[in-house]
Amino acid sequence: MQFSGRGYQRVKPPLIEFEESLLSDSAAAMSGQTFRLMDPVSQRMMGVRADMTLQVARIATTRMKNAPRPLRLCYGDQILRVRGTQLRPERQFGQVGMELIGTDDAAGDAEIILGAVDALSGLDISLLSVDLAMPTLVPAVAASLEISKQTGTELRQALDRKDIAAVSALSDDLGTKGTALLIALLEATGPADQAIAALLALDLPPQAATERAKLATVLATIRSGNPDLTLTIDPVECRGFEYHCGVTFTFFAGGVRGELGSGGRYIAGKHSTNEGEPATGMTLYMDTVLRAMPKPELEPRLYLPPGTSLAEGQKLRDEGYITVAGFGETKDHAAEAGRLGCTLVLSNGKVIKS
Repeated sequence: MQFSGRGYQRVKPPLIEFEESLLSDSAAAMSGQTFRLMDPVSQRMMGVRADMTLQVARIATTRMKNAPRPLRLCYGDQILRVRGTQLRPERQFGQVGMELIGTDDAAGDAEIILGAVDALSGLDISLLSVDLAMPTLVPAVAASLEISKQTGTELRQALDRKDIAAVSALSDDLGTKGTALLIALLEATGPADQAIAALLALDLPPQAATERAKLATVLATIRSGNPDLTLTIDPVECRGFEYHCGVTFTFFAGGVRGELGSGGRYIAGKHSTNEGEPATGMTLYMDTVLRAMPKPELEPRLYLPPGTSLAEGQKLRDEGYITVAGFGETKDHAAEAGRLGCTLVLSNGKVIKS
């Protein structure tokens, strides 16, 4: 309801597709997480989806290519992955999300982020926070340093570990200025307002400065829509955002293990003959969302002693009671009601507390 109320239309991608379709173009980034099986009819390999975002993007750029832009789509279903992560050990879980396709405006990123926050708040999830990242920032800095592929790989590993010492150990290849700049990026992590101030103070190469400006614009747009939202920035984070090309975001709730969801900017429908469309979207992981929600109060259950007529039971259900019928001989109806989780008992035609 939250998503449709914002104009998002629901689509339902297939659970299993032929491998060449499922893992085409940007979706190849999910190849290592995809379960495969052989179609017994065609003898071609098929894959079980490990993510729904790019399936939805493909629907937008094929079947719905003539629909007005920006196109708003939402979805919800199960996915299966080869392995979990430290934050998310589960391999099968439900995804619910929305995709905004056909605009590169910062207001689109803010709409997706604030839409997710509103949906989570509507489920009474408290202590929400959003961690913003820019996976294109470090590559833009690294490109200006003209480092080798090996050094680039080692640098990425060091940044993923948030290991300043490991970055410093690469100073012969990175140079004094490059090393200091990358360490400064590592240290510019934390509450969003402080982090963006630290980033804006850095002397970045032109392309990296452009990426920083995009992040700052998205942050300001989110702030204008929800000034009280807790926001953090990690300018070197890129794990889990392999196919993203702009601002990314991860949703958390205080005291809850794992992320509630994530998303970011990407190119929809990009392939060798098509530049694709700018898009942004997010996915909520429903197992974590359910853990974060307050435990619902159980509705009262009414114990019906053995011998209660079917008509009487139906009458009580019509009145709104949840009934649990007892069987066999029971001397203490109240005790039996408690054993079965009932707080009410039918006694001599009247409903009383057990």
